[in-house]
Amino acid sequence: MIPMLLPLLALAAQPPAAEQPATPAAPDPRPYVALVTDLGTITVRIEDRRAPVTAKNFLRYVDTKRMDGFKFYRSTRTWGPASRLIQAGNRGNAALNFPAIAHEPTTQTGLTNCDGALSMARLNPGDATTDFFLLLSDIKGFDADAQGGDGAGFAVFGEIVDGRDVAEKIYAAPVSPTAGDGPMQGQILDPMVTIRSARRVASPPLAEAPKGCVVNAESAAPGDAPQPQGDMP
Repeated sequence: MIPMLLPLLALAAQPPAAEQPATPAAPDPRPYVALVTDLGTITVRIEDRRAPVTAKNFLRYVDTKRMDGFKFYRSTRTWGPASRLIQAGNRGNAALNFPAIAHEPTTQTGLTNCDGALSMARLNPGDATTDFFLLLSDIKGFDADAQGGDGAGFAVFGEIVDGRDVAEKIYAAPVSPTAGDGPMQGQILDPMVTIRSARRVASPPLAEAPKGCVVNAESAAPGDAPQPQGDMP
């Protein structure tokens, strides 16, 4: 009897098997960028697979640190609550500008100019350089297939995922009553709000990433391929 118990006692004395470490959650593959401004930080997510040309241009300014010092200089409060946006870009040394980029219409990317969208400013399709805007309301008239539009629209390439309150502060900031030409008069921030730094930040786990609104409902899953004056909508 005793010899039979010995193996059982030996098994009982063995330490429990070590627990296997949990597999880390896959991160959202899309780049995230923190824009640190005078009024706080706005974090945007870049749709680099859907709008690769526009995304690459924006990230090039970020990665070379040329975006540091760009200004949020425009708030469209004079347009009323249906067309709310803030606009930023290089308001200083034009030598910092990279060449203009090809236009990526929303009909090609499957993105849309919804509340929170990050879109490229331009005069004509194909002349965009540094200027971009953050929408604080839906402006579907900026989409390429908008009725009565120019058929090109404005290229969406990302959206706000954090710091919406900061964007609202910029929108509500003081403006000059006289600065700006034509439709921009009364929209120029005074003082302008400086982007102190623009840096990539870690992406959250894909399962926890904000859903967002820029991807059209009929488009594929996230991550799949894809009348203005001056640099403005």
